[in-house]
Amino acid sequence: MLGKRVVSWFCGYLLLSVSVFNAQAAEVTQDQIKGLDEQVQDIKQDVLKLTSELTLLEEKLLFPSNTQVSLFVSVKGDPGFILDSMQIKLDNKVVAQHLYTYKEVEALKEGGVQRIYTGNIKTGDHALVASFIGRTKSGTEYQRSENYTVTKAVGPKFVEIQIGGKSAADQNITFKDW
Repeated sequence: MLGKRVVSWFCGYLLLSVSVFNAQAAEVTQDQIKGLDEQVQDIKQDVLKLTSELTLLEEKLLFPSNTQVSLFVSVKGDPGFILDSMQIKLDNKVVAQHLYTYKEVEALKEGGVQRIYTGNIKTGDHALVASFIGRTKSGTEYQRSENYTVTKAVGPKFVEIQIGGKSAADQNITFKDW
């Protein structure tokens, strides 16, 4: 009989201890989780900041400002024109090709500008050929190609390739130095 009481008492004590431990563990765990969540958020912010800094550093190292050239694409004019693809040649070498998604076309129509190429070139004149394929909403396809001379001096060079026209069938390419 005494053995049953001891076992019964021990089981009750064990059950009470486990429930008290569980309550304390749950409180500690929730506090720890909150602390860990804050730490994770801080680490995410640090990683994003470092990534941004590394990207800028990489760009400075890969494309020094005295040899850097950047080419941008914009679409102006008739909203019925849909840009499908773009090809850029610099000094008779294809440096960029791009197929446009629906979202990219919409962003360009709303005034967005796409950086299509960044690279290094020597000072002097360079032949640039910009070609595009596009279509009207009815599906008629158009291709255009234009030549331009990029005059590179010391310092970065920025050229905007503007696609535009009064109608979807009358799109042309113009160039703008920044």
